[in-house]
This record gives sequence, C-alpha cells and structure tokens, in this order.
Amino acid sequence: MKYIFISGGVVSGLGKGITAAAIGLILKNRGYKVTNVKIDMYLNVDAGTIRPQEHGEVFVTQDGLETDQDLGNYERFVGVSLDRNNYITTGQVYKTVIDRERAFGYDGEDVEAIPHVTDEINNRLEKAGKSNKADIVIVELGGTVGEYQNSLFFEASRILRLKQPKNVIQVHVTYLPFLKNIGELKSKPAQQSSHMLNAMGIQPDFIVARSEKIIDEKRKEKLGVFCNLAQEDIISNPDLESVYELPQHFEKQNFAKKILKKLNLKPKNETGDLKKWYEFVDYKKTAKKTVKIAMVGKYFNTGDYKLTDSYISVIEAIKQAAWTLGVSPELSWIDSGDVENNKVNLKGFNGIVVPQGWGSRGTEGKIKAVKFARENKIPYLGLCFGMQMAVIEFARDVAKLDGANSVEADPKTKHPVVHIMPDQVEYLKKKQYGGTIRLGSWPCRLTPETKLDQAYKKYGQDNGAAWNIEDNFKSENIKDKTNIIFERHRHRYEFNNDYREQLEKAGLIISGTSPDGKLVEAIELKNHPFFVATQFHPEYIARPLKPHPVFLAFIEATKK
Repeated sequence: MKYIFISGGVVSGLGKGITAAAIGLILKNRGYKVTNVKIDMYLNVDAGTIRPQEHGEVFVTQDGLETDQDLGNYERFVGVSLDRNNYITTGQVYKTVIDRERAFGYDGEDVEAIPHVTDEINNRLEKAGKSNKADIVIVELGGTVGEYQNSLFFEASRILRLKQPKNVIQVHVTYLPFLKNIGELKSKPAQQSSHMLNAMGIQPDFIVARSEKIIDEKRKEKLGVFCNLAQEDIISNPDLESVYELPQHFEKQNFAKKILKKLNLKPKNETGDLKKWYEFVDYKKTAKKTVKIAMVGKYFNTGDYKLTDSYISVIEAIKQAAWTLGVSPELSWIDSGDVENNKVNLKGFNGIVVPQGWGSRGTEGKIKAVKFARENKIPYLGLCFGMQMAVIEFARDVAKLDGANSVEADPKTKHPVVHIMPDQVEYLKKKQYGGTIRLGSWPCRLTPETKLDQAYKKYGQDNGAAWNIEDNFKSENIKDKTNIIFERHRHRYEFNNDYREQLEKAGLIISGTSPDGKLVEAIELKNHPFFVATQFHPEYIARPLKPHPVFLAFIEATKK
C-alpha cells in the first residue's frame, strides 16, 4: 500500500479535510482504490462526548463509531462508506498500548512512546487500508505542525517513510495571508511551518498553499526556494465559491499525476472522468430560484461568533438537493433560544429544518418552530431530535396532551411521549455515555403510500440514490425485505409506543418503523405540503452525485 500524510500549518481550520477528500477523489478518478483516515490528537476515545461547538459535528460511520466531521467530507467526495478503522485518536492508541502492557503483551519490555506508540499508530493505518482494500491510504493529521499533542503522529509518519521510502509522501497544507494594507500574499508563515516540519525530520513533497487568492508564480518561486521544493510542487488552493470546485482546481494543476509519479505509480485511467462531478458543480451556477430555509438549532453560537460546522452534513445535504433541483438555498441560522424568547420571526421562509440536539436547553424554541411550520403549512423537516420535537408539539397542540414532553427535557412530565430506550437506562445509571447509544446503520420499513415512501421511490431506486449504498448491511436477519431502507442513527431517546395509538387517532402518521414494528423511525402529517421527521440521520449518507431522497423531497416542497 501507498500512504499520503496530510499535515497543516499556521492555523487550524484551513481545510485539510477538504484537501484530503479532494485528493481522494482525483486519485480514485485515476483508477485507484483509496481510503481516507483522520487522526485526532484528543485523548477522547471517539468524538461522541465532545460538544459540537468544541469540535464541530459528530459524524457516525455505518458500523456505529462517532467520529470527526471530516469523515463526512471523505464520504461525500470519494462516494464510499467508511468504518471505525478510518478514525484514530490519541485516546484509542494509548488505551490499546496500556491494555496490551497490562496483559503482558510486550513480554516485559519497558513500554515507550517510540517505538510502541508509533508502531500502534502505523499498524492502525495499515489495518485501515486492508479493511477498505485500498491501494492508497490518505492520512489527515489533526491540528497543526509544532503542537505538542500531535507530535507522535508526525513521528509515526516519519518512521513509516524511513521504513518504506517509496511508499510514503508528505503533503503540507499551509496558509498565505493576504495583507490588504500591502496588497499581496505573504509567504513567511508558510515558510516557517515548513521549517518546523523539517526540524522534525520531515520534508514535504508538496505544499498546498491555502489563501484568499490564487497563489502567483512569484510566491511559488519563493516558497520553492525556501521550502526546498520544485516550483511545480507548490499547489494553489484558494478560496472557492464551493468546496466541490476543489477537485477541478487540483486537476488543472495535474495534482493527481504529480502525486502518482512520486508514489511510483502510473495512472490506470490516463485522463479520468469527472464529468458528472463537474456537472454537479455547475448546477450551483445555473440555479435560477432561491429557497429560504430556516435552520433552527442550538449549536451555532460560540462567544460572539456563529459557527455552522455543528450541522455540516445537514447543510451539505440541503445544498446537494437544492442545486440538483435547480434552486439555490439561502440558509439562515436561527438559535432556538431566540425563537423561545420571541426574538426572531419565522415568517418568510420556504422551509424549516430542526436538526439534531441534546438536553433541555432550547427545546421550547424548537417546539415553537415546529408549531409555526405545522400551522402555517411551511415545509418542515425534522432530524432525530427534530422528530422528537415534532411528536411533542403534535401531542400538546393536536392530541391535547397537556404538558407532553421528552423525559430528557422534563423527567417528571405527565405525558412522556418521548422516553429513554429501555437498554439505555443502565448505561445512564453507570454514567457510561460514550459509544453506548443507538449508533450506525439500521434497517427501517417504510409505510406504503406515505410521503416518505414516495420520496424514496421517486428519488431513490430510479436514481440509485444514496440510501441504497449501504444495502444489505445488517440485513441477514430480515426475512421480508419489502420497503426496507438503511439509515444511520445516533440517539438515546425514542418515540414512546404507549402513546402510539392515541397519537395516530389524532392524525399522526407513522411512516417508518424498525422491521419488527417496535421502534418508530419516522412520522409525518396529512393535509400538509411536507411535514416529515425522521429519527435517523439521512444527511449522513447524502452525496453530491447521489442527493438523498428525503432532502430532495423537502426541497421540492420548498420550491412550491
């Protein structure tokens, strides 16, 4: 196997993940099987217990690992489903090494960072490649060069290259700030981050220069001289209108060809064919109408700033569906606390989305948003927590169950229409929060002739859409596969079946259940343009070339 290590310099948030994803796509386009791995420096075993404002969205793999949001970027660009082998944290590595030492797995040696920790890191990278049957493993090193926390991962990459010099290359993503008072890009920060790599014994094969503007030949020449690279190995990566334009920008610079040459590989497909990808990118430019969509969440605010990374998969799924249907989405980030306190008005929106969430904070604002969408016939899409909020609103205002709530928000509620899953009670008592909730890809049976069923039939089977990419996963025990789909989950609470009959009599439609009928997976309403909510996360498997049926149906409704 070949390995490409992608590191970052100067500042975090440069777009290493998008760079790694785009490299994966252009190499796949040359006929190679690639897989992407993200390494996070945190001592967390996984990303499941990290606040969204702290680390962005938690992305869930099909086999149920809670990971960094960059795995979502990899899946969207390369068009594959990754697994737990594609995500590595310091916590995982240390825990494995310590557990092995306690079991006398090192035969009495003194266990040290080098070689034992670095060997464990490289063993995991090899395992990720083998489990995905990859020719090339693209490894994104979290953080920036020079940080104490990630130094062992850099050291592991150096050792692997020392052992396999023909199979490993280093790509360094760094930043060139544009100083408006001077009017030019400055290369000194990029030079310094490259020199820090050199000090660790690592010489980058490529520098990917992030900047507001396209890097010119003069700056390339200067970087080449001071960073010990050929000028042609300085790759420009400027701000673009859409991240999906990056593969085309790389292709114009023959980046895939240059990478393969350094890995001693020849393109299996000389020219590649990204025609469909380019067509998708062009959809954005040809969109004639705009649909205004309110995203009512509670993980936007961090200090004086609003971040959207907490819901990145939802945002990208909306964009993919909108552009495919010829419209441009205008998203507004609305804090549910502001809705609760009547600080914002939801009039004028073509659609309302209530995405995932946890805890009691802001729930009443989300419920008010649901009510506004229901009463004013505005297309509504609820995702996970958004489905639970829709059930609560319906129970209170339509079924007249006064004070109905989720036990997560109000443990003493008189009508717990959303309650904890039975197998979760013991986990909570023991404070076993990490990795214990319902996670990964699970089957769901759609109720025939519902809006949800019609969405999958219209946009799913005929177009080979994303819902079908995980077919047969965990399906061996399902005898009747009629109307079965597979979607990914991340939740601890669920619809309370004690209220099912009462809510259905009041007009709630159960449009999806587990194959045995015991778990409610989706609900919707009659006599409404589009009011659909799912306990699962369709956004996780939405792809640029395979927009998800649920989002396509939602956008179609907003257009009207």
